[in-house]
Amino acid sequence: MQAQHPLAVVTPTLDGDVLTILALVEAPFTTGQLNRLLPDRSHEGIRKVLQRLVAQGVVDAERVGYASNYRLNREHLAAEPIIALANQRRTLLQRIEENIKAWAIHPVYGAVFGSTMRGDMRTNSDVDIFLVRPDDGDTALWEDQTHKLAILVTRWTGNDARVLDMNEAEVRAGANDPVFATIADQRAGTVFGGPDWLRAIVRGKARSHADE
Repeated sequence: MQAQHPLAVVTPTLDGDVLTILALVEAPFTTGQLNRLLPDRSHEGIRKVLQRLVAQGVVDAERVGYASNYRLNREHLAAEPIIALANQRRTLLQRIEENIKAWAIHPVYGAVFGSTMRGDMRTNSDVDIFLVRPDDGDTALWEDQTHKLAILVTRWTGNDARVLDMNEAEVRAGANDPVFATIADQRAGTVFGGPDWLRAIVRGKARSHADE
């Protein structure tokens, strides 16, 4: 899985990237607008992809002045699976959240971070998961839960899952670690707890250092 190229699991071509944009955003796009979102692709290549997708009926084209607007035909039989593929990252976060909610020991905070959220995954990239365990949690049970989650995430994505877990006291004591700041800035990846939980700790630590 590559979160930024979700349709690459079925097609490694430009078609997949164009369909991803059209699936995730319901607004129409011109060829030029798509090219600005895909700057490493040629305008002519995008135009040919759109023509091919229009011929298949999966994309609608509407002439507006001298340009054409393109949008996904959401009534097409293929639209639903295309949308599902385009939303793989969101589905991954939802599945992780649902799995954690069923745990006997809930984390204080959980988030997916790293290349999955930055949008620069490679096919061999890890899915990085940060989990803060409660200070009084049963260690053996906790390790069993996180181990099973890692196995599931690998099955869901095809990528190795790497769990970084620490207890709450360790996080608060080391809140000035730049790794925590990086995770806190990727709030969209939160899978358990408040999205600002870690950010508040990092900011609080920074303020305390500034006051010293």
